[in-house]
Amino acid sequence: MKRITLLLLAVLCSYGLSAQNWLTDFDQAQAQASEQHLPIVLVFQGSDWCAPCIRLDREIWSTDAFREYAPGHFVMLKADFPRRKQNVLPAEQAAANAKLAERYNKNGIFPLVLVLDAEGKVLGHAGYERLSPEQYIEKLESFTRS
Repeated sequence: MKRITLLLLAVLCSYGLSAQNWLTDFDQAQAQASEQHLPIVLVFQGSDWCAPCIRLDREIWSTDAFREYAPGHFVMLKADFPRRKQNVLPAEQAAANAKLAERYNKNGIFPLVLVLDAEGKVLGHAGYERLSPEQYIEKLESFTRS
């Protein structure tokens, strides 16, 4: 029994280490990007209503390939706009996301994936595309090579 508990604990810990670390605060993302010299990947999504957003999460963000690659290469920032009552964001977070949308997503495109430098300058943009995680990573990386 002790072995099973230790094995389960090890599996859970290793999963936690590879889990995607999504930030929701722009200032925190900028500070981290500046400190680590990394680009920010800002994702505008509707997690509970936008079918392409849900596919992007399932086919790219949630894959082992992306979760293993992202740390050390990107600062991940999510601006979610859920619609269902059970998924409503705290007022402060909803206001922060609206402020980000006013600056970066005035046309209300979902999903919208922006690659930013640490100062907040847009380097490139993408959306949902039928690409492998490796191809999507390459697309995001291509914005940082100009």
